[in-house]
Amino acid sequence: MAPYEKAAVSAEPEELAALYRRAFADHGVRALWNMRPVDNPTPADALVITRALRTHGRMEGRRLAERIEELCRAHQ
Repeated sequence: MAPYEKAAVSAEPEELAALYRRAFADHGVRALWNMRPVDNPTPADALVITRALRTHGRMEGRRLAERIEELCRAHQ
């Protein structure tokens, strides 16, 4: 694995956690009101919130859900 690939892989969990926290900060009241955030979200935790973001998070929530799903697929 090239050094730049290692950096990208190690940054993904941090970026995923940041997007997860942003989802609750920006869309918690509207879309995620019945969910509780976890301290260290896994890709599975992040995927759980994407349906609610797509359904109730308006266009911004949908875009955020798409980015979360993209990172989770890259993490597999």
